Amino acid sequence: MIKHTLLGTFLLCSAFSLLVQAQTPEKGPWWPHPIWGAADQAGGSNWITPEKIVKALSLVKSGKVFELGHLYERDMPLIGKRSYNLFIPAFPTYEPTGKDQIVFNDEYVTAEIGQVGTQFDGPGHVGKRMTMADGTTTEVFYNGMTTKEMRSPYGLLKLGVENVKPIITKGVLIDIAAYKGVDTLPERYEITMEDVRNTLAKEGLKETDIEPGDALLFNLGWWRIWPDPKTTAGSPAYIGSEVIQWIIARKPSMVGSDANLDGPDAKVHGELILKNGIFNLELMDFASFHTEKVYKFLFVFTPLRLKGATGSPGRPLAIY
Repeated sequence: MIKHTLLGTFLLCSAFSLLVQAQTPEKGPWWPHPIWGAADQAGGSNWITPEKIVKALSLVKSGKVFELGHLYERDMPLIGKRSYNLFIPAFPTYEPTGKDQIVFNDEYVTAEIGQVGTQFDGPGHVGKRMTMADGTTTEVFYNGMTTKEMRSPYGLLKLGVENVKPIITKGVLIDIAAYKGVDTLPERYEITMEDVRNTLAKEGLKETDIEPGDALLFNLGWWRIWPDPKTTAGSPAYIGSEVIQWIIARKPSMVGSDANLDGPDAKVHGELILKNGIFNLELMDFASFHTEKVYKFLFVFTPLRLKGATGSPGRPLAIY
């Protein structure tokens, strides 16, 4: 028994040693990207080709437009110590000018602007601390970019959200709450592959209906309790490891939900964004759309070109 234990320990240490040796700036467990190469900073948005956009536009039949994001306002719940403030410096901000005495107003906004409210996590948002082959320790981000390459007090030098291409694609609503017959999924509920497959079947969709570049949007029903602080400080339903691997295999440009989809081990951020460049839009609002019972539609979300930002606010739209 002791011999078997020692052998297992030896094999585990050997495997770890080989993994560490592989972790150089040029090659590691998830970099360089096997399709887009070592220089890529656009991640899953690369799947959205002109042909993809034309195909998504064909889903529009009625021209109805639905807002899928919350208002950005002072009283919205925030994660941790993040902040959001908007001020009108004076009213009017500028004195009357010209013969018509025209006046103007400005606003002054202070916030972790890409990480408050309905928030899009860009490629530079999540990394992992790792030991490299030379024994040094560093944080590694999407496509093997390291702290040394990225760090700057005035915005990321690489993997800023400005590298993400406009997301104009087919949206797929996976309404887990409706399938489960509840308004809001309970806290800490793990969404399984059985849930996902049964939801798709109820919606009349097949797994093969999901194509590379799609936006997969999960309704958990947590938009119903917004702006309760529980929406950002609680423990919402989340997707399990099997669902995460299923998502990776589908090659979407992004996922989204009215929570953040992450469980206690943050695998959504680690496996989707960090390792595969599949972006995550958090804290969406399905209030105006879920009753339409439309599950394939044109989805539009264009992150602001905030050079060096880790994420972006925005105005996600469903159009069918």
